[in-house]
Amino acid sequence: MSKQWTIIGERINPGFKSTRALFETKDIAGIQALAVKQAEAGARYLNVNTGMAGEKDHGFARAVVEGIQRVVTVPLSFDSASVALQTVYLSTYDADRAGGAKPMINSIAETHLGMLELLAIRPCRIIIMASERLENGAGRRNTKADEVVAVARRMVEHTDRASIPHEDIVIDVSISAMAADSEGLTRMALDAIRVIGSDPGLKGVHITGGLSNIGQQLPAKAANGADLKHALECAFLTLATPLGFDTILGTPWKDYRFLPDDDYVMGVFRDVLDRSGLDALRQVRRLYRA
Repeated sequence: MSKQWTIIGERINPGFKSTRALFETKDIAGIQALAVKQAEAGARYLNVNTGMAGEKDHGFARAVVEGIQRVVTVPLSFDSASVALQTVYLSTYDADRAGGAKPMINSIAETHLGMLELLAIRPCRIIIMASERLENGAGRRNTKADEVVAVARRMVEHTDRASIPHEDIVIDVSISAMAADSEGLTRMALDAIRVIGSDPGLKGVHITGGLSNIGQQLPAKAANGADLKHALECAFLTLATPLGFDTILGTPWKDYRFLPDDDYVMGVFRDVLDRSGLDALRQVRRLYRA
């Protein structure tokens, strides 16, 4: 069923211990193998985040992009808040090796609108980070759906003025870890997806989020023996996809699918969404309590 989503392969990122080791040893062959594995598993884009290794050594960042493009033809999504590093990525990217496909900038926030100037280097698709807003000159974390939606609308107004087609815009609503979600941030993300997905002014944009975030800090297995983290990802997709969520930042070889209503994890997931504060966190414990 994963073909209905555009999957951005997340694994070329130092947040994964095995990938961090590849960066520490500057193992280009190992990074290439990881790129091939994701592409063969169905990734439509590959996210590239070289972390501090790329920040400190732009030559290494360039070598990573060149190395990946020697072995795969899927386009790349460049993940960095550094204009300097994004400039290296975008200047190195060879669209011809990706069948003419545009690269993606991950991500541009309301607090860093200057990053839109990167589009002068080459045409790009962009991921808009809607999880924070600019307020009184400072960045503020969004905790309500209407805040996320307001940022999405303002950002798309900026991109409309820059003549970026909606089909080239992906809005990241931010998916939070349920284990620590006492603020209802999972419910916030779903509510924001519902509004963005039905807003005529945002018609054509895509909606994404880092799906693996939802299971962070939780045990591997649910009370029914299921792969808890993956089951939670699928539970989120079951509710979010009909609302407009169509792009997964995740691991391509996972079996992303919808869960039936009578699935144990699906039932608890719905119950958590109906609760708030510590009551919601107590319900999360049902997922792994015997």
